[in-house]
Amino acid sequence: MAVVVETPAALLDMVGTELGTSDWLLIDQARINAFAEVTGDHQWIHVDVERAKAGPFGGTIAHGYLTLSLLPLMVPQLVEVRNVANAINIGVDNLRFLSPVRAGARIRGKGQLIKADEPRPGHIQAVIHVTIEIEGSDKHAAVVDSIVRFVAAS
Repeated sequence: MAVVVETPAALLDMVGTELGTSDWLLIDQARINAFAEVTGDHQWIHVDVERAKAGPFGGTIAHGYLTLSLLPLMVPQLVEVRNVANAINIGVDNLRFLSPVRAGARIRGKGQLIKADEPRPGHIQAVIHVTIEIEGSDKHAAVVDSIVRFVAAS
């Protein structure tokens, strides 16, 4: 359940706050294949189910960038910032893929607000450290610092 913040400026006083967790999301073979199709990354470890059975993970795995691409789905579930004209994805820092996500696994994001500043009036830039967890595993899929700029509604 998301932490609710009434205004972007309120984030300035919340650095260090643990945020919510996103819903669990199934990473099935259909999602992996669709990602391969739109990115052109058809490496066998992702899309060849039969060959991957004999591979290092005993089956297909999600692309690391597929996992990363789910941040826009996860972050709003971690923190709901109200009274926003728009939110802009600035990018990411400190990305590490730690463990493969096998086809059929479920993942979710867990967040912490690690930085917030106001680069210009009414614009709050937040850095949210997201740990992407794999259900039933002690190992995380990835960690990343997601940078989002929230523009206050007038």
